[in-house]
Amino acid sequence: MADSARPVIECTGLVYHYRKTVALDDVSLALPPGLLVGLIGPDGVGKSTLMALITGSSAMQKGHLSVLGGDIRDAGHREKICPRIAYMPQGLGKNLYFTLTVEENLQFFGRLFGHDASERRRRIDRLTRSTGLYPFLNRPAGKLSGGMKQKLGLCCSLIHDPELLVLDEPTTGVDPLARRQFWDLIDEIKREQPNLSVLVATAYMDEARRFDRLIAMDAGKVLAIGTPNELLERTGTGDLDAAFIQLLPESRRNGHRELVVPPLEVADDGQFAIEAVDLTRRFGDFTAVDKVSFQIRPGEIFGFLGSNGCGKTTTMRMLTGLLPATSGVARMFGHDIDSSDLEIRKKLGYMTQMFSLYGELTVRQNLELYARLYGLESAEIPAKVDAMLQRFDLTGCADTLPGALPLGIKQRLSLAAAVIHHPQILILDEPTSGVDPVARDGFWELIVELSRRDKVTVFITTHFMNEAARCDRISLMHAGRSLACDTPASLMAQRHAATLEEAFIGYLEDADPASAQDAAAAAAFADEDAAAAAPKPLGWFSRNVFDFSRFYTAFWRELLELRRDRIRTTLAIFGAMLLLIVMGYGLNMDVENIKYAVLDHDQSILSEDYRFNLSGSRYFSEQTPLKSTADIDRLLQSGEVSMVLEIPPNFAQKVQRGESPNVAYRVDGSEPSQAETINGYITGMHEKWQKKYAGQQPDTAGNAAYMPEIQNRYCYNPDVKSLPAMVPAVIPILLMMIPAVLSALSVVREKELGSIINLYVTPLRRSEFILGKQLPYVLFAFLSSLLLILMAVFLFDVPVKGSWLLLLSSLLIYCVLSTGVGMICSSVTRSQIAVIFLTMVITVLPATQLCGLINPVADDLSANGIIGHLFPTTYMLLISRGVFNKGLDFSELSGPFMVLVLEIAFICGIAIFLQKKQEA
Repeated sequence: MADSARPVIECTGLVYHYRKTVALDDVSLALPPGLLVGLIGPDGVGKSTLMALITGSSAMQKGHLSVLGGDIRDAGHREKICPRIAYMPQGLGKNLYFTLTVEENLQFFGRLFGHDASERRRRIDRLTRSTGLYPFLNRPAGKLSGGMKQKLGLCCSLIHDPELLVLDEPTTGVDPLARRQFWDLIDEIKREQPNLSVLVATAYMDEARRFDRLIAMDAGKVLAIGTPNELLERTGTGDLDAAFIQLLPESRRNGHRELVVPPLEVADDGQFAIEAVDLTRRFGDFTAVDKVSFQIRPGEIFGFLGSNGCGKTTTMRMLTGLLPATSGVARMFGHDIDSSDLEIRKKLGYMTQMFSLYGELTVRQNLELYARLYGLESAEIPAKVDAMLQRFDLTGCADTLPGALPLGIKQRLSLAAAVIHHPQILILDEPTSGVDPVARDGFWELIVELSRRDKVTVFITTHFMNEAARCDRISLMHAGRSLACDTPASLMAQRHAATLEEAFIGYLEDADPASAQDAAAAAAFADEDAAAAAPKPLGWFSRNVFDFSRFYTAFWRELLELRRDRIRTTLAIFGAMLLLIVMGYGLNMDVENIKYAVLDHDQSILSEDYRFNLSGSRYFSEQTPLKSTADIDRLLQSGEVSMVLEIPPNFAQKVQRGESPNVAYRVDGSEPSQAETINGYITGMHEKWQKKYAGQQPDTAGNAAYMPEIQNRYCYNPDVKSLPAMVPAVIPILLMMIPAVLSALSVVREKELGSIINLYVTPLRRSEFILGKQLPYVLFAFLSSLLLILMAVFLFDVPVKGSWLLLLSSLLIYCVLSTGVGMICSSVTRSQIAVIFLTMVITVLPATQLCGLINPVADDLSANGIIGHLFPTTYMLLISRGVFNKGLDFSELSGPFMVLVLEIAFICGIAIFLQKKQEA
């Protein structure tokens, strides 16, 4: 079959499970190239799973799937078609890096796909002008509004020229004007690339009318495939919302009826539930809300619409008392809103866009918790919870955990929790996003009931224009200013618009004529000669083994993020220094100035001479002598002394008679290491005194002369101090622990944020990804090692006696190995907490217990011996101690050095092998 006729996507019997949940249930379809295809259906019906399989970001389970002429199970085919596919996953900015600016995010994707600097500039300017992001090129992605994040995600997906564009709900949370700009850009690209195939998942049925073909899905199954007109004819309906409802199984649409909003009964008492008078909020030099004024009557459903980033959320936070106004007045039922007044919040119910209740509690327990949080009396909570369960049709799932509920029921639960305390004002932030039309109408029935029956004032934000048309009045905002405030019918009449969306777009275009100029500029960019658009062809090595340009791109992005994250940068450079100070002094094994007391029952000259052997030593510090045996336990228990010397009566007489009197040393054994050290000091002092006394006695002097003397000589550390021994050993421990934790976090953090999807669906290889992310942490760890050496020399007075070159080169290799260990840990974990724990265990325990820090490495085939001989810290300890303490150079330490070199390929190879290129 010719490529032009072959289906771009073809699947048969596709099945996918998330444990017990069936995401796709025997899905089969074939899509010709060059079409704009829409997947329609609510959240949780399998759209995202199908798209993840098509792009290769998720591994296949059952069935057959062919994409761009090849089996998607084939890793070689997936790698080959990666540059031909663009994927924008579901979620606000899921494929973005929030610490990078708009410009830097786009530069990163442009580099990944091989465009040179001039081509990247051309494409970035065109895309950002088309989507209205051009004025925000220097703004960090994390500071963009939700809709602007969506637009940036689209631009990143379109930075190259794909053959298949897969967009998972790209316009969710995007205002109507930006949505139109979005589709104008898609249409423009389609005109330039007629063979471009576009697969889009959307919850907006008004968008679906523009698609060439629609695939309606529910519960993991395909309900129908056809053009929009074919689906309308098949269902006998006039709009796609109604058509989708008719396509649902009878059990799913049973009881659904058309929603009717009764007119609002307006009281003439002049009271307003909410008033805003010249409400203004500034953040430094930036004015987020600029003199906004409106009045909302009790029981009114008030729609709050606006462009992305226009200040809607900031206004809502000021009205709820969560954020103080810079100037202007906000009132609730005639009283000024004070951000410090908690009583105001008891009159409010707030429902966020995302489900924010507790997944570990059942439906009933969540409602009971919120009832208590809002201060309801304990006696009335059970009846109140039962009433909420019945009113919101939650009785059948009262003992179910929220995670097992469909999205529509979750939304009803969130609404029930928000109104359980009978608030006077209910604030809803895009409450029906991702909900199917049946559940959406059912949710609105509850809103209308709360408004009309309970007289609750409803303040709602939405981007669904059919929902906005149900509001009593609407306020339109743009760039912090209120553009208009009136009924939906009046706003359409004022603009002579056929639909509310046309009216909204007209207001926004009048308020922001620059957007039209940007669109014209983008069109001019599109007309430029695109002969240089294709990236330069890659050589054989780059095409088949390793591309240094993509490696550098991954390194450049990670370095930017690391530099902007002050906490991680500080830990990477100075964390080891802080710990070296703590460990260098805290692990000091020198025991000096031991506090002791003496109970001398003899009080003789000889007993006093025996005492002088202790008091004259730097190891002991004598305290006030004791007077009775009763004082011994009291001083040892209180910790005032660590040792008590008890000299018995008649000590001098027994010694002079040649007898051996029993001298009692009572030592605090709660610290065994210190107790053993004290015992060694005592034994040495006692033997010294014995020899001294024996030499002074006439009858033993001759024998004493022939007594052998043992003289100890300590090499490399003559004074046997702890610091010269501990500091060179602690440095490798710290350089194994901290760089490993930070490098592991860098990968797992991407998994949690979702940006790991860029590894799955771009040409970036696992080796390029791992080594590119690893290199910044290697450099920061090596810088930290230089600072640790300087601390050892100048702070702890531990000089480097051997080869500086050997020490530095070994530390550089060791930093590669420690970060490689972190990368291995990151490949088997998905949460940052888990990877911190795992990395600490894997690095600290072997490094301190099995590598020769305290005890010699086991020289056998036991598990301890094998780990000790394989772990890099064993060889770095030999090099560090050899260079610092023994003055060795490369000729004496070539063995450990070469082992470290060989372990680079072993550890980094495991890290690359374990890193998956697909989601399991």
